[in-house]
Amino acid sequence: MTAELVRGQNHPLSQSRLEIRISAGTPVVAVAALGDENGRIHGVEWVAHPGAPTQPGLEVSRQAAADHRLAVDLDAMTDAVHRVSALLALPTPGGGPVRFGAVAAPFVAVTGLDGSEIASYTITGLEAESAVVALELYRRQGAWKVRAVGQGYAGGLADLLTDQGLPEAVQLAGTINEAVARGLARSVQAPPPRPADGDRSRQPAAPAVGPDQGGTAPQGAPGPVPPSYGGQPAGGPGQTGPQPSYGGTGAADPSATTGGPIDYSHPGRRNSAPPPPPPTAPPAQPGQPAQPVAGDATGWSMEERLYNQVWGMFEDLARTTAAYRSAVDFAESRMDKELEQALSDPRSRIGGQGDAAREAARARHAHLVDQAREVLDRDLAQLVAEADVVEPALPPAFARWDSPAWHAYRVPMEIPMALRLGDLRLPEADRISIPMLLRLPLERGLWIDSGRADSVDGSFTDSHDMRRLAMETAVAHAARLLAVYPAGEFTVHVIDPAGSGAQPLAPLTRTGVLAAPPAQGAAGVTEVLGRLTQRVDLVQMALRGGAPDALPPGFDTSQQLLIVNDFPHGFDDRAVNQLRYLADEGPSVGVHLMMVADREESAGYGPLLDPLWRSLLRLTPVPDDHLADPWVGHAWTYEPPLVPPGSQVLHQVLTQVAAARRSWDR
Repeated sequence: MTAELVRGQNHPLSQSRLEIRISAGTPVVAVAALGDENGRIHGVEWVAHPGAPTQPGLEVSRQAAADHRLAVDLDAMTDAVHRVSALLALPTPGGGPVRFGAVAAPFVAVTGLDGSEIASYTITGLEAESAVVALELYRRQGAWKVRAVGQGYAGGLADLLTDQGLPEAVQLAGTINEAVARGLARSVQAPPPRPADGDRSRQPAAPAVGPDQGGTAPQGAPGPVPPSYGGQPAGGPGQTGPQPSYGGTGAADPSATTGGPIDYSHPGRRNSAPPPPPPTAPPAQPGQPAQPVAGDATGWSMEERLYNQVWGMFEDLARTTAAYRSAVDFAESRMDKELEQALSDPRSRIGGQGDAAREAARARHAHLVDQAREVLDRDLAQLVAEADVVEPALPPAFARWDSPAWHAYRVPMEIPMALRLGDLRLPEADRISIPMLLRLPLERGLWIDSGRADSVDGSFTDSHDMRRLAMETAVAHAARLLAVYPAGEFTVHVIDPAGSGAQPLAPLTRTGVLAAPPAQGAAGVTEVLGRLTQRVDLVQMALRGGAPDALPPGFDTSQQLLIVNDFPHGFDDRAVNQLRYLADEGPSVGVHLMMVADREESAGYGPLLDPLWRSLLRLTPVPDDHLADPWVGHAWTYEPPLVPPGSQVLHQVLTQVAAARRSWDR
């Protein structure tokens, strides 16, 4: 049960990996500061802010926003750290409000990685303050607690940080304001106010499932997905299907469709659940299922609601199929038992008595199976209807390449919470496919298996076509990653030692979205691997030394993706070790790997490369049932997200990405 705190009240924490979720009626800057026993901040390296959003055990947003998620790992805190303070400030640039008294009371919640609220606090009573210490997590006798603080400062961040004992308070406040100004300069202006008739939702996100598997089971199995403090937002698996929240038919804000002025006044102390949403679909007739609505799941944004709804559909399909299979197994077991009993009686073997018993057993089996199939068909019909309204509402990051959403594509200003890697199907439910969504930033590399695979439809693909299809799949994945990141925040490198991937790589090379032409030959392999390995070493040393701002001038802080084709051609033993190092250490510092390879071709290395393959998420360029979920043991058929033949969508999207990148580089 959520503990609603008032100023000065505390509450014990039973988890070490947490999120601090902030909701305000206007964009605010979120900062997290570490303090000693007396609450003193020892230096700028003890503060995570938009200019340095990641510190050991901390991650904050990169820009001002009305909603924030701060990731906290208390186990990563050193013994010198006794407090973690969540600080809020109104951005000085941008011409917005200059005091908290003029905006809605900020709402802060401490949640687990599964989205369940532990404690919440509405910061009331603010007037002239422009910065506030919202709450603090503090260590007392080896245990961590949360305390509602609500201490405001009229002098902004500079006064707040000075009061926390930071010598460089004024300089750091200026650095934060500059970082926010840069973010605002890149952001899309807010739309004009629209009428609304209710307070906006502050409901915590529901847990969500993402079958981004590695080897045998989808990653994101029961238990929360831990946040990567190199940047992944936290998300956990759901144990329940989608629940109603502020739904809608595609609008990002449910209040946009109603009339009346917005009322941001605080309605008094209450729990964080929003009031019942207005009906967004015609009420169901008696005995008829409710009409599905896109975004009809819990979440803080339409994107998050759609994400949760997709994996609610995944769970529903898994459960209803498991129930059908269980019913069929029971029917077969019962029939076998009845037949065995009939045959064990010598009297039933003579005359028609035995035949009648066997026919009765088979009839009961058929009746049970028909009943189970009827229930399955009913549930599938509802899921198909839901998929029909959800699929057209998906944003580009979640949509298929043939979706109209790509026709209105614009280079985004923020990183989405996930992207689509393909579709998942079950043999009993060929009428519906579930989008396979992978959380961003990537936590692990990808392996596009170019080896021979037994296609689920029985077709045969020769080795040459498999290599081509695998490279085309890799290009489609890379193009989607480039498309969903803001300009200048994602960089792609390619190693193609023999040049065999020139034709599939054409969309990337012709549009100019690559950091450099594909590296060829042993010398090219050595140069690219050496450069990326050095990058990982530099960032790791900076983070371990508590000086993330001490990177060399001009250091590219964007996420890096290395596509490797034709492995192990052109790789010596040193290059193989560097590749393993990038696969193991790279994701935590923003360097990701995409292998296009046939594992059998590297069999000469023996077990040396087994950890490499296990660390990567295996995908196939043709439909294949190699994914398994750990909940009910289903073997899911994975279908890659191929670009429709003859479509120019890839070229159009990458052209916009390249133009945005050139504009950003200026």
